[in-house]
Amino acid sequence: MTLKGKIALVTGASSGIGAATAIKLASHGVKVGLAARRTDRLHAIVQQIRDAGGEAIALEMDVVDESSVQDGVKRLADTFGTIDIVFNNAGLMPISEVDALKTGEWHRMVDVNVKGLLNSTAAVLPYMRAQRSGHIVNTSSIAGRKVYPGLAVYCATKHAVSAFSEGLRMEIGKKHNIRVTSIQPGAVDTELFEHISDQEQRGQMEGLREQMAFLKASDIADTVLFALQAPDYMNVAELFVLPTDQPW
Repeated sequence: MTLKGKIALVTGASSGIGAATAIKLASHGVKVGLAARRTDRLHAIVQQIRDAGGEAIALEMDVVDESSVQDGVKRLADTFGTIDIVFNNAGLMPISEVDALKTGEWHRMVDVNVKGLLNSTAAVLPYMRAQRSGHIVNTSSIAGRKVYPGLAVYCATKHAVSAFSEGLRMEIGKKHNIRVTSIQPGAVDTELFEHISDQEQRGQMEGLREQMAFLKASDIADTVLFALQAPDYMNVAELFVLPTDQPW
């Protein structure tokens, strides 16, 4: 895909991988809608993009709220004309062992990591289907292909993302000329650990920083860019990206 002049929606864009990817896309001529609930952060990133000569707007969006997603997508399309790319990146990782029974956290993970992705996919698909082109990029995880103690529910949500991505690719690739990519990172330096309320689990996750050099958010942004820039006849369906010294 030639990126200059394309229009992209990036969810979870107020920090981490989402923010880095929005900035990266804008630097390549993409007009970006940055979506998240923390609008103060969004406006700061939008200003950074504009100061660098790019085009972007901030979209207050809660991916769990279907009407919020529909409204944000419509505003983006009304502003720039259509939607060519969506990076479904919003996600949470408040991990704990199942017998801790943090059921509220379970439901929130399912709502954001799975239902949120479904909401934004449903909102952008009509635009892509109408123009017979587009690219949907979903953030899964190493947890979408492996399972770890303490991450049972999180792994379940990311396995769902991986499965949905592959099924979606099979259904809409040839039929509507829409590409689908599942990005599956290993350890990345983001805010995800801040969502962990279980202090023992958080300590264990933070301890991983002493065992390996985490990837940077910008590394995943480069990975997304690679998939988007593939020739139109090529669908990079999965990208599994790990720190060199991550052994598991």
